[in-house]
Amino acid sequence: MSEKNSTKDFESSLEKLEEIVAELESGDLPLEKSIKAFEDGIKLTRHCQNLLSKAELKIQKLVESSDGSLDLEAFDED
Repeated sequence: MSEKNSTKDFESSLEKLEEIVAELESGDLPLEKSIKAFEDGIKLTRHCQNLLSKAELKIQKLVESSDGSLDLEAFDED
């Protein structure tokens, strides 16, 4: 899967997950549909976590120095 497709996949999965959360928070779903939505949400969460882990590994490889050590800097949100 290319980076572009992976990004689209992550974004669409996250969007679907947000929709599921909104449906569950509304409290309007019957129990069976709520359970199914929850199961779908768990699957999407795991999928997104997997994609994020792959991205993190790729970033670590990109910042790896030539001697094999990692030169990671702390992320400053400011």
